[in-house]
Amino acid sequence: MIINKPPMGWNSWNTFGAEINEELIMEMADKIVELGYKDAGYDYIIIDDCWSEMQRNENGELVCDKKKFPHGMKYISDYIHSKGLKFGMYTCVGVKTCAGYPSSFGYEFIDAKTFASWEIDYLKCDFGYFPFNADCKQIYKTMAMALQNSGRDILFSACNWGRHDSVKWMNSIGAHTYRSTGDIFDSFTSFRDIFVSQVKNLPYTSIGSYNDMDMLIVGMNGKGNVAQGGCTEEEYKSHFALWCLFQSPLIIGADIRNLDDFSKNLLLNKELIKINQDSAARPCQLVYDANGIWYSFIKELSDGDYILAYFNASDEETQGQIFFYDIGLPVYSKVGLKMTDLFTGESLGVVTESYTPTLAPHCCKIYRAKFVDLP
Repeated sequence: MIINKPPMGWNSWNTFGAEINEELIMEMADKIVELGYKDAGYDYIIIDDCWSEMQRNENGELVCDKKKFPHGMKYISDYIHSKGLKFGMYTCVGVKTCAGYPSSFGYEFIDAKTFASWEIDYLKCDFGYFPFNADCKQIYKTMAMALQNSGRDILFSACNWGRHDSVKWMNSIGAHTYRSTGDIFDSFTSFRDIFVSQVKNLPYTSIGSYNDMDMLIVGMNGKGNVAQGGCTEEEYKSHFALWCLFQSPLIIGADIRNLDDFSKNLLLNKELIKINQDSAARPCQLVYDANGIWYSFIKELSDGDYILAYFNASDEETQGQIFFYDIGLPVYSKVGLKMTDLFTGESLGVVTESYTPTLAPHCCKIYRAKFVDLP
C-alpha cells in the first residue's frame, strides 16, 4: 500500500478527549461532507483513545465500549463509508493506551485482524506505557507486519513522539506517517516549538511516508481537550501554512460543527492545501534561520513553481529575507519570480534578486512563485 500524499481528515482527541460516542462520530461524518471538507480532501474520520471496554473478551480481542458505541464499530465503519469517507481508529504499542485502556503490546496480529474485520482504513498507533526495555523499532515493525497481513489496506500512522531516532527508520519499517513530536496544545508556543523541532527532520519526508507534526488546532479558540489559551488569527494562519509547507498530515482537531468563518476558510484554503498535497512530495528546504527569530524556506512543486515562505517566531516585528542566489537563481540568470500571496491572492508582480517582507510577531508570509524571463 502506497500513500501518495499526506492524509487529511478529522480526529476526536483535541476537542473531545474521552467524551466520544456513536452519535458524535456519525454527526462529524455528516458535517465533513455537508460543510465542504470532504470536497477539499478531508476524508478520514478518526476515533482516538477511550473507545474500548477496559478488558478484552474471552478470545483476547479488543471490544468497543457498549455504552459509547452500542451498535459496534462495524456499524460506525459502514456509516462512514456510506458517506464516501474513510474510517480511522486508535491503539498503542505499549501495555496500555495513554488513557489507560487495553493496548496492542503482544496482541499486534490479533488486533490487526480485529481492526480489519471492522473495515478500518487508518490506524493511529501511540506510544503510551511502553516498557523501558522493549525494542521500539521492533514493536512498530511487528505492528506494520500485522497490518500488512490483516487482509485489508490500512494506513499505518505510527506515533512514538520521535523517540529512539524514529525519523531515521519509520519509513523502512512500513509506517505511512510517523509522529516525531509530543502532543500539540492550542497555543502559539506549542505549535512554534513543534515546528522549530522539525526543521532538522525535513529531509526524511518522502512519498509514502510523511512526518506527522500532530493534529491541527485551527478553530479551537481556547476550547476543548487540549485548550491552552488559544491563538490569534495570525497565529492560526502561521500554524496551518507551516503544516502545509512541511507536508504534515492535515487532521482537524476542532469541532467543525461550530467553526467561525475565518477558521473554516483557512482550513479550506485551496492554495495552501495544494502545497501539502503536491504530487512530487518534495520536502521544503531551509534557506535561512536567523537564530530562531525568523525562518525562510523554499519548496519546489511538481508543476515547476516554487513556494517561498517566511515565519517570524519572535514577539517583535522583524524582516525576513530570501536572496534569490541562495535558492539557485543568480542575478545574471535574467530570470525573475512572479510572486502571489497565498493568503490574500495579491500579486507582487515580478521580483528579482531578493524579497524581504515585513513580518508582524508570530506572522507567516507565503508566496507561490513562477519563473519569468526578464528583458
